[in-house]
Amino acid sequence: MSIIVGYVPTAEGTAALDRAISEAHKSQSRLVIINSSRGDAIVDKRYAQAQDINEVTERLEKEGIDHLVLQPVRGNDAASEVLEAAEKYRAELIVIGLRKRTPVGKLIMGSTAQQILLEASCLVLAVKAGA
Repeated sequence: MSIIVGYVPTAEGTAALDRAISEAHKSQSRLVIINSSRGDAIVDKRYAQAQDINEVTERLEKEGIDHLVLQPVRGNDAASEVLEAAEKYRAELIVIGLRKRTPVGKLIMGSTAQQILLEASCLVLAVKAGA
């Protein structure tokens, strides 16, 4: 079994990673970090750079967490990548970070978190930065 975390290099992504690490310690589960990009933009601020991934990897190794870091760029949205990883790695839990959005922003852009919450076949833990 494993814990999947949707990671982006933001305060929300860090909050999700922190909580996922805590849950992995408790359950002695493998932690699978998903940081994806559709690959349709020259610059994707949500796609972690090598330095970000190295810092995450060093932290997980230091804490003794069995882990796998995946950065797929296959044209899929982040929710699809997280949900696919949850199925593939038999997730017992998905951890995601939430950010505040306006009602209009939710209507126009949709919600990755909402899609994961509605479609996941396992438990989903949503955390806020600073909470």
